[in-house]
Amino acid sequence: MNFEVGPAGEAATRLVFTETPQPALTRALLKIENLASQRFGSTLTDSVIGYTTLTLFFSASALERDCTEAWLREQAEAIALPDHSEPEHSPADVVLPVLYHPSVAPDLEWLADDLSFGIDDVIALHSNTTYFAYATGFAPGFCYLGTLPAALRTPRLDTPRARVPAGAVAIADSQTAVYPCESPGGWRLIGACPEPLFNLGSTPPSRLSVGATVRFEPISEADFRALGGVIA
Repeated sequence: MNFEVGPAGEAATRLVFTETPQPALTRALLKIENLASQRFGSTLTDSVIGYTTLTLFFSASALERDCTEAWLREQAEAIALPDHSEPEHSPADVVLPVLYHPSVAPDLEWLADDLSFGIDDVIALHSNTTYFAYATGFAPGFCYLGTLPAALRTPRLDTPRARVPAGAVAIADSQTAVYPCESPGGWRLIGACPEPLFNLGSTPPSRLSVGATVRFEPISEADFRALGGVIA
């Protein structure tokens, strides 16, 4: 496997693989992250996993860069990925209820027309796929899920919306996600989830984490309202 290890600022070290993103690679990065926590203890202040990266953040006074980089190289060299990405057959870790309806999804009808599909086809394609959580970012609790069926892939909006409501289910390129809080956003909105995905009072605060598998379950408007969903 090809990889690079190097500095990422004054007190951070980054491992970067040049492989195609896949669940097996993410699971390997999670394993290295856990080993790093054990190896470096309290001197490791944070760690962030990306699609093909792991960044370790240290107390500036405690970082021994040569030692850290050598350790990361050793861990990376021990990774052996399968020749082919295996499909997910086990039940999803998280099942999220979703109302797919134009009243909460301003891009749903546009997407169906643009792809020459019926709305039911869009719903079936999106909800019949089990997704893998590759990375978090953008906002607390925002999780990048892949991989979207090829037939549903569409680019981001040319001009992002100034306001996307919490719970909006969105797609962009090969990814899908749920906006955990109200924010600006440029992804296409095709549904809404009535359940909160981020709560500082919960442990952990986010329902989704890197390495989880996620599926979306279509629900009716009545069920959406019963679960706390609001239609503007």
